[in-house]
Amino acid sequence: MKHVNITVRGRVQRIGFRFYSMEAAYKFGVFGMVMNQDDGSVCIEAEGKEMAVEQFLQWCHTGPLGARIDAVEVTEGPVKGYTSFEIRSRAKWMNTED
Repeated sequence: MKHVNITVRGRVQRIGFRFYSMEAAYKFGVFGMVMNQDDGSVCIEAEGKEMAVEQFLQWCHTGPLGARIDAVEVTEGPVKGYTSFEIRSRAKWMNTED
């Protein structure tokens, strides 16, 4: 299992990026969460088999139709044991101890 923290910068809000990232995660068999940030970026935690995470990362570099990806920042982290992939609001994220 592999866990990565991803920040996607560019035109990634108000275009359905979070919904499409959830769809891509299901397609590749990745678990975790996605959330908009106040600075206009999108934060993703993704984990799963290494090949699945790599495929998901490739998708993050192009995103859905209408996205403009300026940068994708990736750092590895400890596996948290996600069992689904969900869209989170900032308020929920701030109140969750992961």
